[in-house]
Amino acid sequence: MLNTVVPLAFALVGLAALLTLWRLLIGPSRPDRILALDTLAVNAVALIVLFGIRQNSALYFEAALLIAMMGFVGTVALCKYLLRGDIIE
Repeated sequence: MLNTVVPLAFALVGLAALLTLWRLLIGPSRPDRILALDTLAVNAVALIVLFGIRQNSALYFEAALLIAMMGFVGTVALCKYLLRGDIIE
């Protein structure tokens, strides 16, 4: 069953990533674009985890964890910059 679900999940998460990229490019405001960038990072983590499941390797899960942490820190930094105009106080 995993052989049929993983390719379907790849397709659906890939479609979600494309739609998120579209929102990132034409977002009407800066907060929409920041949210789309965060969602794109989540989609990238999901794709890496799916690839790790397909390859049966734990290395990809560690890479996904690092990308998730960097995406979170990047989103917080962008939001702080948007609200205050500086990142480091």
